[in-house]
Amino acid sequence: MRPPRIDEGIELWRIARDSRTLDLNSSYAYVLYARDFASTCRIALVDGVPAGFVIGYRRPEDPSCLFIWQVAVDERFRGLGLAGRMLDDLLHDKAIVPPVHTLQTTITDDNLASQQTFRSLARRWDDAPMAVTPLFESAHLTHASDAAHHEPERLYEIGPPM
Repeated sequence: MRPPRIDEGIELWRIARDSRTLDLNSSYAYVLYARDFASTCRIALVDGVPAGFVIGYRRPEDPSCLFIWQVAVDERFRGLGLAGRMLDDLLHDKAIVPPVHTLQTTITDDNLASQQTFRSLARRWDDAPMAVTPLFESAHLTHASDAAHHEPERLYEIGPPM
């Protein structure tokens, strides 16, 4: 696990596109994430092949909070624990100053794999408490008349570790 390089931004986009479950940002956005948020992002390589990524950023009003924007693992590499290992790597990165005390993400009710990933993360992070609260309802996420229905997003907040 390591921060992505700018030239790997398009690989982040490909993995997100091929997941067929993530809200896809433009390829340009993933290149910017790899450039501007590299310190709070991770890419997993398996035999030199980009296999997954985590995109995160610091909440401006609370720099000790890391918000995870997207987690994706290439279908060929699922089941290897890559998502959890990338998240663990971020939480334990001594170069991130100030240290992360809370982690936030949003997950839809139907995304059981992500729910399990973050519940497991809370246990590994010294049994950190986890709260789940409503954040964005469908109406917040599907304003345009041509927008597809989007499930509500729940806020998962983990931490601080015990």
